[in-house]
Amino acid sequence: MWIAENWNDYEVIDTSSGEKLERWGDYILVRPDPQVIWDTPKNAVGWRKPNGHYHRSAKGGGEWEFFYLPEEWSIRYERISEAGLTFHLKPFSFKHTGLFPEQAVNWDWFSSIIKGALKNNPKRSIKVLNLFAYTGGATLSAAAAGASVTHVDASKGMVAWAKENAAASGLGDAPIRWLVDDCMKFVEREIRRGNRYDAIIMDPPSYGRGPKGEIWKIEDAIFPFLMLTTEILNDNPLFFLINSYTTGLQPAVLSYMMETALVPKFGGVVESSEIGLPVSSNGLVLPCGASGRWIGK
Repeated sequence: MWIAENWNDYEVIDTSSGEKLERWGDYILVRPDPQVIWDTPKNAVGWRKPNGHYHRSAKGGGEWEFFYLPEEWSIRYERISEAGLTFHLKPFSFKHTGLFPEQAVNWDWFSSIIKGALKNNPKRSIKVLNLFAYTGGATLSAAAAGASVTHVDASKGMVAWAKENAAASGLGDAPIRWLVDDCMKFVEREIRRGNRYDAIIMDPPSYGRGPKGEIWKIEDAIFPFLMLTTEILNDNPLFFLINSYTTGLQPAVLSYMMETALVPKFGGVVESSEIGLPVSSNGLVLPCGASGRWIGK
């Protein structure tokens, strides 16, 4: 398992009875997690005195209950070799805060690839495409490492949020192109325009709609979309990352897809794994989805 263990401003304190107890900077949240099927003693004091608690409804969805929690606050992800990243957080629909901290393990991975490529050839430029880019965690990480990034998401609000994170991280003037667009249609246009990228990151939702109501269902769309995106990679791409929070798309499935779509065309190596977060109260690791990585030769 790939573990995001370099956080200072975030931690999973404990997990029990379908919920996880988290520290986001100075604030403690309790949020549901369907993978927490164990019932263990809730000894950590945060269980009794959280700043916010998302209560899931038996009918689906749920709602927040707040105790001394600001409408918005920030945390940082610090890295030894470069400036830290700042993320604005706010609790919004269906338990989310605007950040998936487990993805930091992937940020570190591809940042090292970008920095290594630039070290070997300081004059080169590296173009990264981030699809379904949300609030910009991967975008900011790639830009901080020295890449030019095209950030694409169908939600205008998410793109605006990502821009705020960029400004807060000192990356307001970084070479980032911000686009509100349907990812599939954007890639199709890039093929026609002849644009090429050195690396692609995608974090597709299980189900979603584009800005004009286009339906995305991951089980039906992900492999054809992966094949399509290979057409906008350059002849010697650096890396490809796919994230999955869908139960059916396990690491072995991600590996199979990437071996089929990328290796015959570009060579390279595929590896896939669960990603997770350490639980500070007991030393265990909470699984948080899966990632597939392809590394160029």
